[in-house]
Amino acid sequence: MTTRPLAPRRLLGAALLLALAGCSLLGDKPKERSTIYAPDPRVQADPSWPQASWQLSLTPPSAARMIDSLRIAVRPTPNELQVYKGANWAKPPGEMLQDALLRALEDSGRIGAVARQGSGIAADYKLVLDLRRFESDYAGEELPSATIEVSAKLLHSSDQRIAAARTFVQRQRATSTAVPDVVNAFDGALSALTRDMGGWILSSGNEHERSEHSRPAARR
Repeated sequence: MTTRPLAPRRLLGAALLLALAGCSLLGDKPKERSTIYAPDPRVQADPSWPQASWQLSLTPPSAARMIDSLRIAVRPTPNELQVYKGANWAKPPGEMLQDALLRALEDSGRIGAVARQGSGIAADYKLVLDLRRFESDYAGEELPSATIEVSAKLLHSSDQRIAAARTFVQRQRATSTAVPDVVNAFDGALSALTRDMGGWILSSGNEHERSEHSRPAARR
């Protein structure tokens, strides 16, 4: 009596297991795709911005982890902070803010030099930023507002004294609750904030330079 070889049966069993495994994978719920948003404001210099001959370095903004996150934060009620599902920033908000300021000041041609901290320039002033809010806030309204709050300090590099300090707040209402419209509101708020900060940085630095040069040499 002849017996059939076992190899084909084993191959058939292996094929069946693979087929069943394939069905299990196909039946799994697919992962939700996340949309990446990358606001890229291009801020032109305001005609009122003064010309400055000094140099500036930008330090990386400090912020709480929840604020400086790739997740897009939303505040449905005053004491509740959530994130939009399936939506992310392309880069952290602190980096977006620094990039926008650097580009606006560079493109303006109104300053001697501006660069990120550690770039090697002999900066006369240093900009220190604390990003306090970067969130979509309903604030009791039907539509949310993109809300950005930044505390800024301009430090004189030679003595590390504060030449100027100010807190900036920008809110821009979204046209709907849809995430793309909320992101457009962030783009507008970031543009307005960058424009306000750019003019303030140049004016404050120039004012401090004038005060330093007007002081008696013995008191410097």
